[in-house]
Amino acid sequence: MEWTPINKRMIKARFYSKYKKLTVIQAYAPTNDAKEEEKEEFYQQLQDNVSSCNKNDMLIVMGDLNAKVGKDDSHMQEVLGKHGCGTINENGELLCNFCQINGLIITGSIFPHEEIHKVTWKSPDGKTTNQIDHIMVRGDMRTSILDTRVMRGADVYTDHYLVRSKIRLKLARNKGDTNKCKRERYDLNKL
Repeated sequence: MEWTPINKRMIKARFYSKYKKLTVIQAYAPTNDAKEEEKEEFYQQLQDNVSSCNKNDMLIVMGDLNAKVGKDDSHMQEVLGKHGCGTINENGELLCNFCQINGLIITGSIFPHEEIHKVTWKSPDGKTTNQIDHIMVRGDMRTSILDTRVMRGADVYTDHYLVRSKIRLKLARNKGDTNKCKRERYDLNKL
């Protein structure tokens, strides 16, 4: 339907789908070592774009967010599942707070997979791995996410692995008058 390049770190696109419209925000967050002002500016722009999305659309926020959210979901149960990896860092706390404010869920922490199907980045020395790329959806769409996992076979010459999410969109139930939906029956005896 439309797409908007926001800045060098963010793009927003809106798509038609069979059942409801879909808004996708792709983002590349500053690293954990970046200045606080740069991180605050990034999350403010992200917040502005999420706030401007149509509330009836399915919203997906995804990308390299350079945020380790960790395994411990005790402080953010409405945002995280029990199947993250690693320990949370400063960017992870910023991302979790952003998700909590906007009612988003980090889907990579919901599904139980082996560690190699959770980690999204490998350091150049090949020893350090982290889960820093994420896909997030609104909490009311949580049941529409069937799976999120890393696909290690995609070779695109990068230190990141492809993250795939399976999504099921279904029709919303008609809340209007149920009599309108009934088919009119004719009296065949009168014919």
